[in-house]
Amino acid sequence: MNSNALSIGIVLAGALQGLAGGAFSGTAGTHLDIMQGGKPLVRYMSAFDRSSPDAAHKTYKVYHHVMAPDGTNTLTKGAGHKFTHHRGIFIGWNKVSHNNKQSDLWHLKSGEAIKHNKILKKEADDKQSVLSTQIDWLMKDGVKCIEEIRTVTVHHTDKDAYLLLDFETELTAIDGGVVLKGDPEHAGFQYRPHQEVKAVTYTFHKDGIDPKVDKNLPWVAESNAVHGNKYTVQHMNHPDNPKGTVYSAYRDYGRFGCFIQTDIKDGETLKLKYRLRITTGDTPEADVLAAQYGLFVE
Repeated sequence: MNSNALSIGIVLAGALQGLAGGAFSGTAGTHLDIMQGGKPLVRYMSAFDRSSPDAAHKTYKVYHHVMAPDGTNTLTKGAGHKFTHHRGIFIGWNKVSHNNKQSDLWHLKSGEAIKHNKILKKEADDKQSVLSTQIDWLMKDGVKCIEEIRTVTVHHTDKDAYLLLDFETELTAIDGGVVLKGDPEHAGFQYRPHQEVKAVTYTFHKDGIDPKVDKNLPWVAESNAVHGNKYTVQHMNHPDNPKGTVYSAYRDYGRFGCFIQTDIKDGETLKLKYRLRITTGDTPEADVLAAQYGLFVE
């Protein structure tokens, strides 16, 4: 096991027990769980293994699983099945240019990787759990083009939500400028439910929205059924994010999220902020979803 793999913990053979709200649990070099109520709620998938083609395929990107209520199954999709590169809560672009070379940091089929480097912050109390990590984005020739600081905050105080999660990322261009391009189907910040998802529908902030045409939507909610239970995932786009955002929110297999095209100059940082709120049962009314977006912006 290399030093990067070891840095995932000085881990954590069991939960770092503490306050009732949050704690952490994990296995060195594979994953780290954000706990709530004694059960894993969000799983940070950090493994990176190139010992075989199969291992490399399973571990070529960092992502986050949302765990099911039983604490064992997941509400989100991992490697394999339809569109294997769709994995949980993830971010990427299929057309990344760096020093006049292009790589696909979405499908990652040619040696590219979005690789865990180290944990920067890991704090939990009864109100929230915060996990901040450094992640290296590697072109197909192994050159690092982006150094990412990704901070996921799980809030434990929303009694009406199964999960309330803030996803903040800082993408810094390394040793040359970076151009992020693609399309709403193959780039951006995405949520992918479990491969057995059913009954997928979408709710927008007002009637008549066409996500293929309308831009800069504040939020989109997806309702679905996973493991026989109903869930609604509200995906929120912070107004401080770059303009021109396009949502992909129409697929019956449930992968949805928002996409931008932008440049990052050498040494500069692109900051993005999103929120995911998951509730159980019937889809909340649009005014309830709008109020939740208001809380996010505040």
